[in-house]
Amino acid sequence: MPPFLISILEVLTGIILLFGGGELFVQGSVSLALILGIPQLVIGLTVVSLGTSSPELFVSIGSVLKGSDALAVSNVIGSNIFNIMVVLGISALVLPLKVQSRLVRRDVPLLLAISAAVWGMASSGLLTWQAGIALLIALTINTLWEIRTVREAPEETKDAEPDINAEYASRGWVRAISHLFSGILILSLGSNLLVTGASSAASFLGVSEAVIGLTIVSAGTSMPELITSLVAALKGRTDLAIGNVVGSNLLNQLLVLGSSAVVSGSRGLQVDQLLIQRDIPVMLVATLALYPIFWSNGRINRTEGAVLVGLYFFYLIDQILPKTLPTWQDEFRLIVFCFVIPSAIIIITYQTIKYSIYIKEQKNNLSS
Repeated sequence: MPPFLISILEVLTGIILLFGGGELFVQGSVSLALILGIPQLVIGLTVVSLGTSSPELFVSIGSVLKGSDALAVSNVIGSNIFNIMVVLGISALVLPLKVQSRLVRRDVPLLLAISAAVWGMASSGLLTWQAGIALLIALTINTLWEIRTVREAPEETKDAEPDINAEYASRGWVRAISHLFSGILILSLGSNLLVTGASSAASFLGVSEAVIGLTIVSAGTSMPELITSLVAALKGRTDLAIGNVVGSNLLNQLLVLGSSAVVSGSRGLQVDQLLIQRDIPVMLVATLALYPIFWSNGRINRTEGAVLVGLYFFYLIDQILPKTLPTWQDEFRLIVFCFVIPSAIIIITYQTIKYSIYIKEQKNNLSS
């Protein structure tokens, strides 16, 4: 079998194993938490969120241990971009995503602040273990703050959290622990296969590991978030669809990137200059694009969802062009900066203003 085909099979097998291992990890963790008497609300905010981010965590840590820092960092950045543009975009195409939860509205500015902080920390090209510890401390503080916030306003936030199946508790200690450790084992195996296959594919195609991490690997590790948000949208639980993405993006930076930096030890986590100059800013801009929608108490409608998905395809093309049609790269970027991005800004601004006017009219009608 050709070496390139073997690497592709390793990538696909790794993604499948990550998905299955993540599901087992969630089942085992939730069962154990319920047996220990941990409140379902806390489980939804911590255990389930950790479960959907476990593929990114295992892949990034595995990459650091193998010396593939570029793959570890690009996996986090690429997953966050994929979550905002594709997961939210496709979910909005299924059903317009209404933003009502105070929990989500609080987390969006926090996500933007964390993203800016990560950009600042990585700007030197090195994310130190001290920076990793700072990110993990921020995660702990945010989790405690989130649990307290939800308990203070349970009615406003109950639809933004996942359902926890109480039947998990009846499965017993042995089954819970077996699911938990089986999930960890399969996640480890899947991440190892994915990292090995992705590195081999990058070498064969003549592209950097960062490009593979930003595209194939990040899309593969984000499948749990995509499926969770799609199911939530189909059930009409749009707050959960949005909360899943915002929460996952926070965990990717605080937990996954923080843990990877700590694991890197004294050498630190190397950050590719291209990621600093292009991809982290894209992640920030994608997060910023959601700001007017969330803060206007509006929603992501199908038009905006289509815009988000379309922007991701332009982002993918920009990743592929340098190795396929390098002479077209400058012309393509000129089109994107002069026409595509301004058009997207106009559409989002128009939709936000339109909805704000509608809300004002509704309030005037009620007052009269």
